[in-house]
Amino acid sequence: MKTRISFVLVVGSVILSLLQSCFQGKASSSTESAPGQPNIIYILADDMGYGDLGCYGQRIIETPNLDKMAADGIRFTDHYAGSPVCAPSRASLMTGHHTGRSYIRGNYETGRFGFGAGLELRDEDVTLAEVLKKANYKTGLIGKWGMGVATTTGEPNRQGFDYSYGFLNQGHAHYQFPDYLFRNGKRIDIAANQNGKRGAFSSDLFTDEAVTFIRKNQASQQPFFLYLAYTVPHAEMLINDEALLNKYRGKVAEKPYVKSNQGAGKDGFGAYESQPYPASAYAAQITHLDRCVGQVMTALEKAGLAGNTIILFSSDNGPHSEGGANPAYFNSSGGLRGQKRDLYEGGIRVPFIVKWPGVIKPNQVSNHVSAFWDVLPTFADVAGVSVDHLSFEGNSFLPTLKGEPAKQTQHNYLYWEFHEKPSTEQAIRQGNWKAVRHDPAGLIELYNLSADRSETTNVANQHPEVVAEMKTMMNTARTPNEVWKLKSKGNFSSN
Repeated sequence: MKTRISFVLVVGSVILSLLQSCFQGKASSSTESAPGQPNIIYILADDMGYGDLGCYGQRIIETPNLDKMAADGIRFTDHYAGSPVCAPSRASLMTGHHTGRSYIRGNYETGRFGFGAGLELRDEDVTLAEVLKKANYKTGLIGKWGMGVATTTGEPNRQGFDYSYGFLNQGHAHYQFPDYLFRNGKRIDIAANQNGKRGAFSSDLFTDEAVTFIRKNQASQQPFFLYLAYTVPHAEMLINDEALLNKYRGKVAEKPYVKSNQGAGKDGFGAYESQPYPASAYAAQITHLDRCVGQVMTALEKAGLAGNTIILFSSDNGPHSEGGANPAYFNSSGGLRGQKRDLYEGGIRVPFIVKWPGVIKPNQVSNHVSAFWDVLPTFADVAGVSVDHLSFEGNSFLPTLKGEPAKQTQHNYLYWEFHEKPSTEQAIRQGNWKAVRHDPAGLIELYNLSADRSETTNVANQHPEVVAEMKTMMNTARTPNEVWKLKSKGNFSSN
C-alpha cells in the first residue's frame, strides 16, 4: 500500500512539475521578442510646416539628411497631424484617437502655467508605448511630452515609457535653453543654462540622450522604441549656432521680434525672447534639426542597428507665426492654406517620411491618406502584437510601407475638432472632399482637394448632397465631452 502511495506521489510530482514548466514557458514566451522585430524610432518636429523640407519643395532651408531619408524610403503626400496644436495632436499619436474621441482635445495639462485644468492622459488611456511593451520593447521618450507633468497620471513613466528625459510641460517647452528638465519624473538642473546662460541648446541635449539610448540598447536582444520629440522650430526663435544663423541672414526680408510678456503665465511661460533675425533663426533651427537626425542615423550605423530599425519623421502641426516667425518667409505651408491653429490643410497636413531598410524600397512616394491616429495600430502590426481588444480610430498603414496597396485599409473619413478659438471648429476629409466648419451653428465650407489643394474655392453650393453628408458626420464623429463642449458665437452649446 505504501509502495502504491509513493508511486502515486512521485507520478503526481512529475506531472505537477511538467505543468508548471508549461505554464512558466507560456508566460515567458508572451514577453519574449518576436523574431525580426525591428527597433522603432519616431522623430517629431514641433511646428514644422508641410513645405519646410527640401523633399517637400523647400528651396532655401537645407535639409540634406531628411531628404536622403526620403530618398532611402517613402514620403507621404497626404499625412495629417492629430490637431493644429501640440497636446491634442500628440495625444492622437499616443492613443490612436482623433480629437473627437480623445480625452485631450486642447493645450491644457496640469502645470501649464503652474496650475491648469488637469487634462492629462488618464490611467485608462492606453498609449502606443504600452502597446509596444506588451511586445517586449524597451521604451524611451526624449524631448517634449505635454500630456502630463510629474506625479500626475499623464507622466510618461506612468504611460508605458521605461525612460523619459525632457520637457513634461508645454509652457516650459517654449524655452530653447532650459535651466532644468526632467529625467524619469525627477527635476534635473542644466548647469550650462543657469542664470540666463545659453550654453546647452535643447536639440543638442535631446540628441545626446538619443545617442546614449541607442548605445545602451546596442547589445540587447530586446528591441527598443524611441519617441524623440524635438522642440524646434517652435518659438522661441533662438539657436546657439551663430554660423548657421548667419548662413540664412539676408536670404529673405524679415522683421525683428521684440520680447513681450503679454500672454505669459504666472511663471513666465509663454514670453518668447527677442530675436533680431527670426526668419534666419527659423531656418537655422530646421537645418540644425536635420543635422541632429543625421547624428541619430550615424549612431545607428555605428551600433550596427541601422539595418533593423524603422525610422519615422513628422511634425505635430503646421508652421507657426510666433516669436517673430512667419510661414510666408519660406512658404512653410507648401502652398497649402492656413497654418498652426487652422483646420485648413496648412494647419494639419504635415511631412511624413519613413525609412525601413530591406522592407521599404527607395524613392517611394505614397498618396495614401493617413493620420497620427494610424500610428498606434501600425506599430502594433510591426511589433506583432494584437490590439483587437482596444478601441481606436486608426488603421494600420503597414501594407503601404511594405508596398502592398491592395491590402491597405482606407479611411471612410478623417475628423478634427479645435476648441481654442471663440467657437469650436470642425473639419472632415473624405476621399478628395474637405469640409470645414468654423462654428457648430454655421455654414460648412467644401473643397475638392484633387483640383484645389490650396482650398481657394468653396464649392458647397454646387454639392448640397455632399455638404449634408459632411454635416451628419460632424455631428456623429465625436464623443460628447463635458470639458470639450461645442461652442458657438450664437450662444449654442453642446457637449
